[in-house]
Amino acid sequence: MGAILFDRTRPAMLGLKRVSVDPLGRDRGVASVMVGVAEDVAEERGMDGIWLHVREELPDNIRFWSHRHYLPVRQDGTTIEMGKTLWLAREVPDADAMRDLAARVATLLRAGDLLVLTGDLGAGKTTFTQGLGEALGVRGPVTSPTFVIARTHPSEVGGPALVHVDAYRLGSAAEIDDIDLDATTEDSVTVVEWGAGMAEQLSDSWLSIAIETRAASPGDPLGTASGVESDEMRVVTIRPRGRRWLGVPLRSTLLG
Repeated sequence: MGAILFDRTRPAMLGLKRVSVDPLGRDRGVASVMVGVAEDVAEERGMDGIWLHVREELPDNIRFWSHRHYLPVRQDGTTIEMGKTLWLAREVPDADAMRDLAARVATLLRAGDLLVLTGDLGAGKTTFTQGLGEALGVRGPVTSPTFVIARTHPSEVGGPALVHVDAYRLGSAAEIDDIDLDATTEDSVTVVEWGAGMAEQLSDSWLSIAIETRAASPGDPLGTASGVESDEMRVVTIRPRGRRWLGVPLRSTLLG
């Protein structure tokens, strides 16, 4: 019903050199399933993303890939290269491991980056931000800004400041506007806890970071796929959004 030809000429990237579906299989979701399989293959092989070429004169094909969060990277004549950085989920057994993961994320960050954190109370959002702050070399301590809403931590090493926002008490995106984050976003790394559905307006690119608690029964530590047992196990899911993250070695950096 369909076939995909892979291209492995780029390090840590999987190319889709040809994607074709038999006419009898069109409009039945075959192409979507094939793309899902290709992304699974890329993840299993530890790759960071996928690229492909689309012809400008085929707008339906461009819409197909755009709907699946593939973005234009460059254009050569009528040929458009589109790409996607893959998301990842990682098990984090304790607070030290959470800070270590954040430190790895920090190596990929630059001024203007936005991180939107979600997770239940006590999931580890502030612990993650503390790890970022330490790795970025900002003035601390980094604590939850629940009552002041936003706190700026200047860099002590000549890098970008860390703007730490707690949107828990904010009711809408309009209230995000009221605290004037636009004035600092371009020059800082901005982290917004409880920001899903509100903070994304601050940038056309961001990292969506969800922290999920996995509770174990009393006296029965949670066994994980990584073989680590922990009563504090978290699963951190990181999804890149927007052009800023195209070509960034997210998975290879965070998975080691």
